[in-house]
Amino acid sequence: MTPLAALPLLLGALGAVPAATQQYPPPGDSVQVAPPLPVLSTPAQDRYVKGLRTAGRGVAQLKDGLSRLARMQNARDTLQARTAGKRLGGLCGAARGFIVNGRAQMEPTAYDPPNRKPARDLATRLDSLAAYAPTCQRSAGKTPEPVATELLGRIRAYETALIAFRNAIGLPNR
Repeated sequence: MTPLAALPLLLGALGAVPAATQQYPPPGDSVQVAPPLPVLSTPAQDRYVKGLRTAGRGVAQLKDGLSRLARMQNARDTLQARTAGKRLGGLCGAARGFIVNGRAQMEPTAYDPPNRKPARDLATRLDSLAAYAPTCQRSAGKTPEPVATELLGRIRAYETALIAFRNAIGLPNR
């Protein structure tokens, strides 16, 4: 027997189903859409995002100080509220270092014009936080309420700009 003549016997022994009896799904059901390919970023864009991550650490410190202050003010213990205000002042100084170092890496020109405006707006909001940090550091221990109000407004503006930037470059928002 020749090798080609033995092929049907071999396929039958292995349990192969003849082509005429195989069931194929309709063409529309089996089409799978591949996820979009990620856009490759430039070194300048990587540096921008890395700087944003560093600046985000400083913003997280500010948020921590604000939440601690809010908890202590709700407890109605003036000594603890004053201590929380002083702590917020210290965190403003530490946060400023992170924000300034991260912001130094964030060049909005790393992005093309449609994405450059959100990148510039985000950098401007970080500049605003960094500029207010010395005032926060000096006066948070003495008058924490107005400092917290001003700081909270600037953080909200930063978060709005962050959402717009992440949407512009195609990153998910958390």
